Amino acid sequence: MNLIWVPLLPLLGCLVSLLLGRYPRSTMALGAAILPAIALGIVVSLAPEVMSGSNPVVTYDWVPALSLQISFMLDGLALMFTLLILGIGLLVILYARYYLSEADNAGRFYASLLLFMTAMLGVVLSANLIQLWFFWELTSVSSFMLISYWSHRSDARKGARMAMTITGAGGLALLAGLILIGEVVGSYDLRTVLASGSLIAEHSLYPVIVVLVLLGAFTKSAQFPFHSWLPQAMAAPTPVSSYLHSATMVKAGIFLMARFYPVLSDTHLWFALVSLVGLTTLLVGAYTALFKHDLKGLLAYSTISHLGLITLLLGLDTELASIAAMFHVINHAVFKASLFMAAGIIDHESGSRDMRKLNGLFRYMPYTATLAMVAASSMAGVPLLNGFLSKEMLFAESLHQETFGSLSWLIPLLVTVGGALAVAYSLRFVHDVFFNGEPIGLEKTPHEPPRYMRVPVEILVVLCLLVGVLPDLIVGDLLVAVGASLMPAGVPEFSISIWHGFNIPLLMSFLAVLGGVALYRQRRHMFNFQARFTEVDPKLAFEHMIQTLVERARSVQLWLDNGSFQRYALWLLLMAIAAMSVPMVNIPHARGSLEVTELDMVALGGALLMIVASVATAMLSHQRLLALVTISVVGLVVSVAFAWFSAPDLALTQLSVEVATIILFLLALYFLPQKVSLNHLSPGRIVRDMGIATAAGAIVGTLTYAMLTRPFDSISSFFTENAKTGGGGTNVVNVILVDFRGFDTFGEITVLAIASLGIYKLLAGVRLFVPAADMDGRPWSKDSHPLMLMQISQSLLPLALLVSAYIFLRGHNLPGGGFIAGLITAIALIQQYVANGVVWMRDRGDLKFQWFIVWGLFIAFASGVGSWLFERPFLTSWFDYFYLPLVGKFELASAMAFDLGVYLTVIGATLSILANLGKLTTTDRPTRPGRRS
Repeated sequence: MNLIWVPLLPLLGCLVSLLLGRYPRSTMALGAAILPAIALGIVVSLAPEVMSGSNPVVTYDWVPALSLQISFMLDGLALMFTLLILGIGLLVILYARYYLSEADNAGRFYASLLLFMTAMLGVVLSANLIQLWFFWELTSVSSFMLISYWSHRSDARKGARMAMTITGAGGLALLAGLILIGEVVGSYDLRTVLASGSLIAEHSLYPVIVVLVLLGAFTKSAQFPFHSWLPQAMAAPTPVSSYLHSATMVKAGIFLMARFYPVLSDTHLWFALVSLVGLTTLLVGAYTALFKHDLKGLLAYSTISHLGLITLLLGLDTELASIAAMFHVINHAVFKASLFMAAGIIDHESGSRDMRKLNGLFRYMPYTATLAMVAASSMAGVPLLNGFLSKEMLFAESLHQETFGSLSWLIPLLVTVGGALAVAYSLRFVHDVFFNGEPIGLEKTPHEPPRYMRVPVEILVVLCLLVGVLPDLIVGDLLVAVGASLMPAGVPEFSISIWHGFNIPLLMSFLAVLGGVALYRQRRHMFNFQARFTEVDPKLAFEHMIQTLVERARSVQLWLDNGSFQRYALWLLLMAIAAMSVPMVNIPHARGSLEVTELDMVALGGALLMIVASVATAMLSHQRLLALVTISVVGLVVSVAFAWFSAPDLALTQLSVEVATIILFLLALYFLPQKVSLNHLSPGRIVRDMGIATAAGAIVGTLTYAMLTRPFDSISSFFTENAKTGGGGTNVVNVILVDFRGFDTFGEITVLAIASLGIYKLLAGVRLFVPAADMDGRPWSKDSHPLMLMQISQSLLPLALLVSAYIFLRGHNLPGGGFIAGLITAIALIQQYVANGVVWMRDRGDLKFQWFIVWGLFIAFASGVGSWLFERPFLTSWFDYFYLPLVGKFELASAMAFDLGVYLTVIGATLSILANLGKLTTTDRPTRPGRRS
């Protein structure tokens, strides 16, 4: 089956979960699990193909010119992570069914969980760098929703904000690194990038790329010093912790390092950075975990430590270090997910996670205690369990590395210390919770959970045992396939077995166990030592930093944003002058080599008229109605200029926009003072403003002159040569808008729709006083809709609509098109509002202009998606010629459907603003006399 269904099915599961939101929790859990289970079945069916060395790939072109594709690939590395994401995700869905209370919104929880599952699957399966980053950021967004699921709790909100800030900042660094990789390689296709390791390593930007990519990986996988967000995220429900913070989200950073391991590793910079950060994280996390009293806090810091262990392995320059890292990814996901679930059961059935209260629980919940002890033993690296095997591989690889030359002996010594700390905190988890006396001050008597709440823990613990006893049988082939992804040159032979004889790694394991027991027995002295240090709450420190940043930003904002539009224009012009002046100083002569066009009286007259109108607008700005008249002259001259220079489409568009803008200004000015006092303008300010305006005009004029007198390469010849043959139209402008650059146009009408809907919502809630008189105190005429204007406007409406239809239909071959036709229709309808009033229009059909926008965007999008049915890129157009009796030969183009979407969107957007702003002038509200200021 097509690989694209693997991330798509969980995404559809989000909708299913929301639709089942009012059903019983068992129904919701089943509905949430069905589609991911099908996706898991698809992955399992593709696994033999991957194991045999073939990597299924599915690719859809999105924007081929920019090398942007929707592309998914399943290789050994992606297979391993996909199995973890889907397998543990299904167990978490079952576990959450019993963990969530009746008061919790289970539908929203499952929808957020499946959205995160989709994002993680997108990360591991993406075969395009930009697509990978998109899903990477989606993991941050969806994890924010999950961590803050209990949004009524302050710690949940703060923890989610902290996680979002740190991982989001790392995501921006990652984006920069991926873009640099794409620029160096010349492609964003992952397969091309993975085959270009030497090209990247030899490039001068290699150090920058490594640092940026590792910043993204380190922040996501909670590596030191970016680790503090992970413990704060423990405010999330335990199913979230089991999934995000042990098996998936934190593993995204590990996956990123593994994915680019064939490309970016094998240099001293990589090995030094990754191994140092990993070793530091291993030790800091393990040491801190030993002193945590909260069950999830201990597990959170132990997770940080194990993530450091995996990162350290990816930074060791040995043959099997990367294989050992991926093996521990599997083992850690299995035993840590089961431990988090066991911690959730303890909290759920006892009402506390405080290890100082949780004592002697073995007597109350022996079955859960046994499961938790087996998982904790795996975490500590006890033989016959999966954690022992991968930790012994770490010890073995640490002995063979030479990353730090003569100081390399420190690595095996320190990882042994880290192993001892892991044994110590695992012993504390087991002894302090399940033995060590009786419970103290619990809210309720502990007891075993519902039967099926334990099933996910049982499955994971059985996997710990099976992998620990039969490693080659369970994961051997999978690790070989993973190795093929990490080492394209060939995977060295390796064997994972319980017994390798008496050797140094076994001795290191033995010393780690003895050291861990000794540390735990001396924990009282260690706690007394640790108590001498002032404990800093990372959450409070982060909040203090955020509040300080907000206060400083507010002070800067208040200095810049003081409510003076004149000041905004001043800063804008000063920045523009500074930006343009520096490069223009380096141009020796303003005039280029091209001949200057001879000046004729018509052009001179138009230019002078526009200059006079512009100056008049500035001088009459205190009389807004007169200023509006003079500025309309500027727009009219610009329209004539477009027509004069053979740009009829631009002339029609400018004229239509000018009419709509003047109406908008008139409606807005109705609520504003019609005169503005100039008493606040001192002579010094006037001189300053004139000087800045003159300088800006001189620089822009000089720049324009320099550009127009110099030769330049234009792509216009391509459009004129291909408009007819490629787009089926002789109107080059319209063909560009609806065909060659249709994607740009679709983005523009989307922005127009969003802006108009935003303005509509603002107008729906605004409350304005309607002035009862003009500026001289004369009351407005009661005859607001003169009979002559009403009759003429009604007669003009059919004619205007006919002209609009004509302009629309001919737009592909003659000046016109959907945008101009939409403006003409909107103006014709707004004229009816002006002439007859809102009530008259509503009685004859209350048009819902928002639906025009909806249908316009839908038709435009559908016309683009339709090209996929013919295996063409988005918005690929089609045209052909047909013949009908009486009609004759005529042309049909699919671009007309796209143009219809533009037409409807423009009508809806324009009238949503103008008609609803006009309603404010006629609504019955308290009035007051005309104002002056």
